[in-house]
Amino acid sequence: MRISAYINKGLLLAFSAVALSSATQAQEVTFHKDIEPILQRSCQTCHRDGGVAPMPLIEYEQVAPYAGLIEYKTGLRDRAGAMPPWYAEKNIGIKHFKDDPSLSDAEIAAISTWARSGTPKGNEADAPTPLSFDDATKWKLGEPDLIVSTEDFFMEGGRPDWWGELPTVSVGLDEDRYVKSVEIVEVNDVDMSANSDTVGGRVIFHHMIWSTQLLDDEGQSIPGQSTNWPVHEVARNGDVFDPDAGPLLRANSAFRTDSVHMHSNGRDTTAHLEIGFTFHPEDYVPKFKTGISILGNGVDISVEGDARDQELHAYTVLTENTKIVTFEPHLHAPGERMCLEAIWGYSVETISCVGYDHNWVRGYGYQDDYTPLLPKGTVLHITGYFDNTSDNYNVPDARNWQGSGNRSVTNMFIDLGIRVTMTDEQFMEEMAKRRKNRNLGPNDHVIGCPLCSAPLVWQIPDSADASD
Repeated sequence: MRISAYINKGLLLAFSAVALSSATQAQEVTFHKDIEPILQRSCQTCHRDGGVAPMPLIEYEQVAPYAGLIEYKTGLRDRAGAMPPWYAEKNIGIKHFKDDPSLSDAEIAAISTWARSGTPKGNEADAPTPLSFDDATKWKLGEPDLIVSTEDFFMEGGRPDWWGELPTVSVGLDEDRYVKSVEIVEVNDVDMSANSDTVGGRVIFHHMIWSTQLLDDEGQSIPGQSTNWPVHEVARNGDVFDPDAGPLLRANSAFRTDSVHMHSNGRDTTAHLEIGFTFHPEDYVPKFKTGISILGNGVDISVEGDARDQELHAYTVLTENTKIVTFEPHLHAPGERMCLEAIWGYSVETISCVGYDHNWVRGYGYQDDYTPLLPKGTVLHITGYFDNTSDNYNVPDARNWQGSGNRSVTNMFIDLGIRVTMTDEQFMEEMAKRRKNRNLGPNDHVIGCPLCSAPLVWQIPDSADASD
């Protein structure tokens, strides 16, 4: 009995210590000291008065009632519905992206602890300086040097999806300029304070494939005088091009579309797009050639009803040395995630896997010293994963088989990322720069650059003495 009493007493003390430790930890997580800085960095740009999100998350009294929802949304991490809307998986492939607003494991844990411990406010002296927002600023990449606006489009609240072309619009540029970045913003009369029950419920533009072209007197495109630009999609972020591969916006060119898909958001809406271009200096000359990747399958698609973990695959062989600037999965409502894989010789390597949310299409730009550098002959492989069940809230009726098509309730399976191609000499220079910037040795493994270390062994300068 005495031994049992000691054991019970020991267990009681142990449990008490755990409870005390948890309580102490919970007391250390407060709104002003721990949660408010996270909200400022990753949430308040949208969640504020005048922002596009449904509720402001600025003051403690605004945030505390939503603590459970915030815990749930941030805990989704890289799946549809996660907040902030950034779905790159952090446990595989390249982990360094530009403009990454996602939360760390420690930050997600802090939010959970705070939500489950009574949402303590803490000491206001610990609060960071409040952010100042300018509602007149709508450009995430900075004020553009040139803005081109499309004509207004009216979409009735209950109208079926529409496909077609927008009217051609003059760019209004009188000299050739190379472009540093491009960003597209939908401007509409939607009441952002109202909730929506539809996919992409705050916009009507689903996607737009577009280019700028020089036209002849009959309005026809002059061959070889056009530039293709990144596809615009629902809630998509802007594009910053490789600093050595700015695409050309020609003087006297015109905006022209090749495929526009509009969808109803449940309310009568009038909208247009504003395209913001930021230019390089006038004396800028690009070193590399930039292009838009279209890897995938928009035709041969079969997604069964009431089934999850379905896969689609697509492959291509690179005919030129290539730098992958961005990875951009494009799926439709059943799409759950996409992975990009590079196959070079015996090397099979996952570059990135990202979740997918049809309400928030993202382009994932790699940081400059982490962009994949792939030699010609590399096989690129993408895998799409589909959840066509009632657990996927984007699917209106999971009983239906789904094939290919433009509608949101049908499917696409494409990577629309940006790539840069280069000569053999340029490719060697890029790998040498990568080795220097990241201090790589011959035994270091570099995800996405299968030859980054190899030249340290086999590259011999032409001027080397044959007797050495």
